[in-house]
This record gives sequence, C-alpha cells and structure tokens, in this order.
Amino acid sequence: MEKEDAPPSADEQCQLIQAVATARDRSAFAELFTHFAPRVKSFLMRSGLTDTIAEEVTQETMLAMWRKASYFDPSRAGLSTWIFTIARNQRIDRLRRGRVQTTNSLFDPSDEQDAPLSGEDITIAAEREQQVRTALGTLSDEQATIVRLSYFSEKPHAEIARELGIPLGTVKSRIRLALNRLRSLLDGDL
Repeated sequence: MEKEDAPPSADEQCQLIQAVATARDRSAFAELFTHFAPRVKSFLMRSGLTDTIAEEVTQETMLAMWRKASYFDPSRAGLSTWIFTIARNQRIDRLRRGRVQTTNSLFDPSDEQDAPLSGEDITIAAEREQQVRTALGTLSDEQATIVRLSYFSEKPHAEIARELGIPLGTVKSRIRLALNRLRSLLDGDL
C-alpha cells in the first residue's frame, strides 16, 4: 500500500494540525480534510441527519477545525476525538436552531450503552485514579478545596467565591495554579 493511501497516524495527525495552527498550511489541512470529512459525514448521518444537512455540518466542522487549530491540545485528547467533538457540537447547534431534517430524530449515538470495560481498562483507571488522589494531596488546602468544589461538586466559580468569601479572580487563579500543578505531576507520572 502506498503512503498516500494509508491514513495518517496519530503522530502525523498532530503534526498536520500543528502545521495548520502555526503556518496555516493548506496542504496539511487538505490531508486532514481528506481523512476526516468522510468519517465525520458518516458519523453525522448515523446520528440521524439527512445527507444534505450532514454534508453542510461536515463543512462547518472542517471550517471550525481550520479556525480553531491552535486550540488543539494533544495532551487532552486525540485529534479525532477533538474533531468529532466539534462535529457533535455543530450538530447540536444546528438542532437548536431548528433547521435540521433528520431521518430518525429519536436516534442519538450518546444514548447507546457503553461497552463493558475490560479488566485491563479497570486496572488502568484505578491506577490513574490513585495517581490523581496522590497529586491532589500535594496541593495547598486552598487549592484542593477549590478544585474539589469546582470539579467534584460542579459548582460555578462565582458560587465558590461567595461560599468561601474570596474574590472571583482568586478562585480562578487558584484553579489555574492547581491544574498546572496537577498536570505537571500527572504528566511526570508522580
């Protein structure tokens, strides 16, 4: 099989999106478009969009990928996950605007039951959870409290500020510092 026929690997995808982000490289974008557009359209059609609307939403997704390429962070998710999240959000936006014809408006891929986790997946998740707990233990009490309220209790920043009696900016800066600390600890695998 020739190289042109082979889909780009995850590392090649990251290099291509970086080229789009930094140099607005049209050939890198074209390669990503060629790889992802048919997959995104198929995903959107399986989610119930008609062929025409799926094509339009795919175009909007690819345009968003071009515009937002600099926001892609390979440490947070794979490129395909990022692109399909954009597609999902574009689909939702289209549905909210009420201008979508669906082939089956009752079908939503997010309604499907997740496949059961393997023993290996469970072990990896348990190890990662322990690493996160250990990393959380290294934060200052102020940072740990705010992280727990924001991410585990899912409270908005303004509510945390009121509850703790501190300025909103302090809440945001403590979260940012805590997340940077956690990221450096977890990337180094403690």
